[in-house]
Amino acid sequence: MVGGEIMSKLTIPQEEIMSSGHLGCQGCGATIAMRYMLKVFGRKTMLTFPACCWSVIDGPWPYSAVSVPLFHTAFETAAIAASGIRSGLDALGKKDINVIAWAGDGGTFDIGIQAISGAAERNDNILYIVYDNEAYMNTGIQRSSATPWGAWTTTTPVNNPKSRPKKDLVEIIAAHRVPYTATASIAYPEDFIKKLEKAKNIEGFKLIHVFAPCPTGWKMPPDLTVKVARLVVQTRIFPIYEVENGVSYKLNFNPKKFVPVGEYLKLQGRFRHLKEKDYKFIQENVEYEWEFLNKKVETF
Repeated sequence: MVGGEIMSKLTIPQEEIMSSGHLGCQGCGATIAMRYMLKVFGRKTMLTFPACCWSVIDGPWPYSAVSVPLFHTAFETAAIAASGIRSGLDALGKKDINVIAWAGDGGTFDIGIQAISGAAERNDNILYIVYDNEAYMNTGIQRSSATPWGAWTTTTPVNNPKSRPKKDLVEIIAAHRVPYTATASIAYPEDFIKKLEKAKNIEGFKLIHVFAPCPTGWKMPPDLTVKVARLVVQTRIFPIYEVENGVSYKLNFNPKKFVPVGEYLKLQGRFRHLKEKDYKFIQENVEYEWEFLNKKVETF
C-alpha cells in the first residue's frame, strides 16, 4: 500500500543517488551500505576509496555508480587523503561539502590503521566508514584482523582456521576520544540512517563500522545477506552501539530474546568445519563480551 499516511512515516530518504550497473556480486552487503550512505549525505559529497571491493564495484573509468566525486587512493591512505581534501575545500571556503573515507576492513583494521589513528588524533573533520565483510574479499578472501575466530579463509584453511579474535576497532577509535564512533548493520537501516545523520552534523572525526556480509567469501546464498546481517546482531556477536567523546556509551539494540550463535554460524560455509564445542566456545565469549559492553553502558 502506498498512500500519504504511509509515506509520511518513512524514515529513509527517498532519493536514489547510487546508480544501477555497479559491479558488485549478488547479495553484496557493501553495496547496500553505500546506497544508504549516499541517501543521507546527498550529492554534495566527496569520497576516497583505497584498494577494496568498492574500488572495483564502482566501475571502470569513466563510469561510476556512486554519482559523486571520487578519489581512488593507495591502500593505506583513505583517511589522510580525505583529510587533505577536507583541508583543500576549507581553504576554498567550501564548508558545505561532505568528505567521507570509505574502505573495507583490510584497508581499515590492518593496512590503513596508522592513517586513521592520525586523523582521529588530529580530530580532522571527516567521516570514515568501514564496510566490514571480515576478510580481504577483493584480493582472494584472505584473512584480516577483522576475520572472526574459527573462520575459513584462503589463508586460514579448514585445518588451520583463524585462531585469534576479531580486532575491536570501535574501542581503538574511542580511545582517541573522538566526537563520535558507532557500529551499524545493513539489516537495520533505520538505525544506520540515524547514525549517518548524526555523524553528518558533528564537527570533527567520526567513524562508523557497518557490518556488510559477503556471500561470495562467506560461502552462502546471496539471498541470505540481510538475514545473516540481522542474526549477527540478534546473537550479540556484533552489537550495535555508539560512543560519544570516547566515554559515553549507548546500546542501540538489546534483543528481547537472545538467538544462539549456531543459528548464525550454520548458514555460512566458512564456519562449516566448526563442531559443537566450537559453538560453545564462541557462545561463552559472546556472553562475556556482551556483559563487558553493558558495564560500559551502565557506567556512563
